[in-house]
Amino acid sequence: MSNIVIYSTKPMPDLQAKLMDIDEVDVRVVAIDQIKDYAVINPSLMIIENIDLAKDALMTNKFPCPILFLGETRRNATVRAESYDFIRDFNNTDELIIRVKALLKTKELKDKVERVSATDDLTGLHNRKYLQERLEEEISRSKRYGTKLSCILFDIDFFKVVNDMYGYEWGDILLKNIANKLSAMARKEDVVTRYGDEEFLLVLPNTSEDNAFLFGERFRREVEKMEFIPAGEEEAHKVTISGGISTYPCMVDVEEDANTVIRYAEHALYNAKHRGKNKIIQFSQMNLEM
Repeated sequence: MSNIVIYSTKPMPDLQAKLMDIDEVDVRVVAIDQIKDYAVINPSLMIIENIDLAKDALMTNKFPCPILFLGETRRNATVRAESYDFIRDFNNTDELIIRVKALLKTKELKDKVERVSATDDLTGLHNRKYLQERLEEEISRSKRYGTKLSCILFDIDFFKVVNDMYGYEWGDILLKNIANKLSAMARKEDVVTRYGDEEFLLVLPNTSEDNAFLFGERFRREVEKMEFIPAGEEEAHKVTISGGISTYPCMVDVEEDANTVIRYAEHALYNAKHRGKNKIIQFSQMNLEM
C-alpha cells in the first residue's frame, strides 16, 4: 500500500478522489504547515499544493520520497528529494495519474534496490552492511537515552561436518532453518543478521546482558531440540549452537562503537567454543570464569 500525502492550505476532495482511483494507495490531505513532521506519516509520495509556502521546509529537509508540485514548473527551485516533478493542471486526470504512477514506481524501485543490497540472498536476513549502519544507530540511541543494548553472536557448532557429510545443499538448508527459527523468536525491534558463513548476529535494543543471556539460552535449547534429518539418513544429525554476548556500554571510560561491541561478542563466542561448544558466554563474565 502506497501512502500519498497532499500538503495543502485547503481541502482538496477532487484531487483526493482522482488519486483514489489508483490501485493500492491511501490518500490523505494534511495542512501544509505540518510538512516538517512528514516522517511521522512516512509518505510514499508527497504532493505539495503551494511550493512557496513549503520553501523553508524544502531547503532544510532531505525528503526520502518523491514530490509532485501543483503549479508552474520552477526551474530554480531548491528541492532535496528522491525525485520531483511538476503538474500545471491536476484536473487533467490522465496526466496526473501517469505522473503519480511514475513517481511511485521510482520510489518502489529505489526501495527494492536498498532492500536487496541489505539482504542476505540465502537466508533473507539482513547482511553485514545493514548491520553496521543499524548498530551504529542503536548505539547512538542507547547513549542518548542511557539504555542498554545487547548483541549476541551465534555460531553453528561443527557446521563444516554437515557440509562434508551431506553436501553444501544440506548445509544451506540448515542455515535457513536456523535463520527462520531465530527470526521467529526475535522481537520486532530486534535486528537479525547473517554475520558470516555459519554465524548470526542479533542486536537487542533496550536489553540488559542478563535478559540477552536468557534469550541466548532459550535459543540454544531450541536449536538443540531441532530434528535435522538429511535425505537418505535414518537418524537426525545433532545440531548445537554457541553464542557470545556483549552489552553496550561494555567497559567503563572506553569509547565504543559498533566494531568494538561486535569484537567483544566475538571474544565471548570464542570462549564458548574453547570451553566445549553448545554454550552461551557473556563477555563481562569471561575473566571471572576463566
